[in-house]
Amino acid sequence: MEIRYLGHSAFLIKNRSLKIVTDPFDPDMTGLKYKKQGADVVTISHQHNDHNFTEKENSAELKLSLPGEYEINKVSITGYPSFHDNSNGSERGKNTIFKFVIDEKSILHCGDLGHTLSDDLIDEIGSIDILLIPVGGVYTIGPQEAIKVINQVEPKVIVPMHFRTNKHNSKIFGQLKTINEFLFEYGINEDSVEQLDKLTDTDITNDDEKKVVLLNPVYE
Repeated sequence: MEIRYLGHSAFLIKNRSLKIVTDPFDPDMTGLKYKKQGADVVTISHQHNDHNFTEKENSAELKLSLPGEYEINKVSITGYPSFHDNSNGSERGKNTIFKFVIDEKSILHCGDLGHTLSDDLIDEIGSIDILLIPVGGVYTIGPQEAIKVINQVEPKVIVPMHFRTNKHNSKIFGQLKTINEFLFEYGINEDSVEQLDKLTDTDITNDDEKKVVLLNPVYE
């Protein structure tokens, strides 16, 4: 199993038999380059162009955007209902959180989550090895709320996403927090954070302490 960061909230999650892409983005909207991955499955957390641009992954056998339970090539995918804001969707609508169980590792992709999680949802989701979580605020939870969700989920590895970079379209994403602002709130220095081109099984340890990993986007 390995995970690569495609940028924004998009990841490639794959093993020898399956390629999953999460939340593919419109390059023109985001300002980021998108490289076709040849996905077998695409998950879409919500219907905004920076998360649902499936044009370059049109060969995917499955395109999932709703809560439910799915299985393909012995990989389990479960979608959980949530909201894109902190007011039950009244501002930005619904959001689907996706859990993947692949090669006995559990991964949770939060999409554009706009709130902390209820105890019932935490119990339903269960244990998580890798948490892919937005930290930029404005359209999602920001650094402080992200830390609360991290403490709720208690993953082994935390991978931040949906934060501002110097390549983003500043007109749309200029108010997002940067990764450094999240790391400051989390209480760690960027220089001490592990930066990887890909995350694999061997990067997941049984240590009690959670670790933050920054994945280098493939477009750089």
